[in-house]
Amino acid sequence: MFNSNPKTINCQGRLLSLEKPLVMGILNITPDSFSDGGQFWQKKDALNHCEKMLCEGAEIIDIGAVSTKPFADDVSLEEEKKRLQNILPTLVKTFSKVIFSVDTFRSQIARIAVNEGASIINDISGGQADEHMFETIGKLQVPYVMMHTQGMPKTMQVEPKYNNVMNEIIVFFAKQMASAHQAGVLDIIVDPGFGFGKNLEHNYEILGHLERFKILEKPIMVGVSRKSMIRNLLEVDIENSLNGTTVANTVALLKGANILRVHNVKEAVEAVKIIEKITKK
Repeated sequence: MFNSNPKTINCQGRLLSLEKPLVMGILNITPDSFSDGGQFWQKKDALNHCEKMLCEGAEIIDIGAVSTKPFADDVSLEEEKKRLQNILPTLVKTFSKVIFSVDTFRSQIARIAVNEGASIINDISGGQADEHMFETIGKLQVPYVMMHTQGMPKTMQVEPKYNNVMNEIIVFFAKQMASAHQAGVLDIIVDPGFGFGKNLEHNYEILGHLERFKILEKPIMVGVSRKSMIRNLLEVDIENSLNGTTVANTVALLKGANILRVHNVKEAVEAVKIIEKITKK
């Protein structure tokens, strides 16, 4: 059930096993992220929340210094750098054995993040926003999360359209992966980008056919946590979206997800344990 052609990814000399699904905890160090903006952008709060997620079973911590919610305002490179350098070195020093990912679409920030101790780069643009990203990742030799988006946050939810959403995303990944491999990128994780240039129907078509991404022979990451695809369908607010998130994560696991990117780590870890138990040969 947990099919992944690569069994490990190399995080700067540390091999991270993908034999079973992993949980990636979200740490937004921003004032304006859609779910938890302003909660963890102070160093003390970020440290405490990181520790909590690790205690609950997160195996990767994904740090975002720029909000990528729909219609989010642009943030300068200098501001993103400032936020990241204010917190990332302390996190790396405090939790020295933890694998940190940094969520950025800028190659300069990717370079800074890895130099400060990050081991994975998570790019919402899939290499579209910065022409130097693939070259940079190839030189840094770190795993790269390639996400699909139709447009960038400021405009991506203005009437997104596809002729065939699954086919178009798979073609996008095939094209971008070829360019990335040519630039020396070795470990690629694909993320279909729920909520990024997709409407409600697009999102659920992707979730319902997630197993089709196995054709790419790359690990699959899913990030549906607290998103509008959950809230709008169930007519709930963010505070009441956890149950729907867990259901969607469980479906994703059954359809081959290798990494769950979540705000609520405990519930995601429990979903992994139950699915692992019933699918274990």
